[in-house]
Amino acid sequence: MSLQVAIMYAVAAVLALVGAGLLLALARPRGPAAVYVFRMVGIMALAGGVVLAFSATAMWNWSLQP
Repeated sequence: MSLQVAIMYAVAAVLALVGAGLLLALARPRGPAAVYVFRMVGIMALAGGVVLAFSATAMWNWSLQP
């Protein structure tokens, strides 16, 4: 695994954890503005982490081919 792929996986993990944390924070009562922001940012961060992990996996697979 190259350094670039490892960095992509690390950033993807951070994004996914932040997104999941924001979504889990919605279990406590919040105001309407906070709910909106936590949902939007949480979903976008989680989706960004998943997409970046997919991209890192594809990049890793392409680098292994002869």
